[in-house]
Amino acid sequence: MTVILDDHLLRDWMTRPDRALQQSVRGEGLATTNLWYARLCKSAARASTGALVGDLNLLERQALVAALVKLPADFQVVPMRDLAWRMGVLISEESGLSTLGAEVVAAAEALDGRVLVSSRDDSPGIRRCCDRLGIPYATLRR
Repeated sequence: MTVILDDHLLRDWMTRPDRALQQSVRGEGLATTNLWYARLCKSAARASTGALVGDLNLLERQALVAALVKLPADFQVVPMRDLAWRMGVLISEESGLSTLGAEVVAAAEALDGRVLVSSRDDSPGIRRCCDRLGIPYATLRR
């Protein structure tokens, strides 16, 4: 199974994966979404304070930027063109599901994956849709 990480956990994995994150991933394949990847890139490019990069020291931030510029090969990102139609269907079927949320669910379906998010990104819309479709969804305390 593939584990789809949100932007907070992607950042942590690239800079300082702690024991809880490593145990939650359990050696499975790794993925993220286009929108979570783009959101983390935007935050890192600003190189300022903020929820995603504000607590990183200079060396961690440099390592993160290097990893984001050339996303490690062990991370999958399903191209948006492969997900867009399914995202539209999910949004039309699921009340309260955002575009970002629809991408998460569609990517999980495409990869036969499970979703692992930071408690900061826990989304009732994504959680409800994953539950309805039988997609494993879990949060990691951050």
